[in-house]
Amino acid sequence: MTTTGNAMNTHYSLATAPAFVGRDFGVSDWVAVDQDRIDQFAACTGDRQWIHVDVDRARRESPFGGPIAHGYLTLSLVAAMVMELGVIPPDAATGLNYGLDKVRFIAPVKAGARVRTRANLMSAEPQHGRRTLLKLQCTLEIEGEAKPALVAEVLCMLLGKPDAGS
Repeated sequence: MTTTGNAMNTHYSLATAPAFVGRDFGVSDWVAVDQDRIDQFAACTGDRQWIHVDVDRARRESPFGGPIAHGYLTLSLVAAMVMELGVIPPDAATGLNYGLDKVRFIAPVKAGARVRTRANLMSAEPQHGRRTLLKLQCTLEIEGEAKPALVAEVLCMLLGKPDAGS
């Protein structure tokens, strides 16, 4: 079950987003990062390093005792988890990936592990044309591990719904 933070229990919207700076959106559901997901990511990106896709070799030679997920795979999971937390308010048409200000990969995600995202609203800057730029600090936690997989400052451009008359 998803645990949501203060923002979902109050009147979070495009107009009020700046008032929520410093608040947590909560924690997403756990997501499994199994070997099949890792293999699919490798096929999609062409990154077939043995530490990710050669299970036998990774068990023998990897300092992690087996295969690990690609860093960019773990980072790519954050977007859907953030959406699950309700970062896009009901009065927004959508939210677009606007980039990252900072990413640090802290600990590897071993094949078979589960991860979840914890998100905090760092800033909400109104922009021209019914847009608001959000900066979120996202921490991708690994179940049972002391260190997170990554910490990222994620940028999301909220687009307001078009006026009814346009």
